[in-house]
Amino acid sequence: GAFVDIGVHQDGLVHISALSEKFIKDPHEAVKAGDVVKVKVMEVDIPRNRIALSMRMGDTPGEKVEGARGGQSRGNGNRGGNTPRSERYSSQDKPAPATGGMAALFANAKQLKK
Repeated sequence: GAFVDIGVHQDGLVHISALSEKFIKDPHEAVKAGDVVKVKVMEVDIPRNRIALSMRMGDTPGEKVEGARGGQSRGNGNRGGNTPRSERYSSQDKPAPATGGMAALFANAKQLKK
């Protein structure tokens, strides 16, 4: 994929399947470092401080982005089992709380949602 500076002190990620309407093997086939691109916000994951973007303007926000090959599974299986992520890792493995402009925006959005 490609990280895109969207101007809110945090980059968003364009998954490789959302870089182009056609299948590409390498993100460099669609974008190069420093390119100015037009993206659409697909999803904002507040708990994980992530922003999913797409360069495919026909994609609908909120839908899962699927690859140009029809979203076929790689066969990874059920990696996490039935155990919630919060119980799989000890408190030592948890990342430090996010700080900065984007973290403040996420916190504000979380408060507005309540």
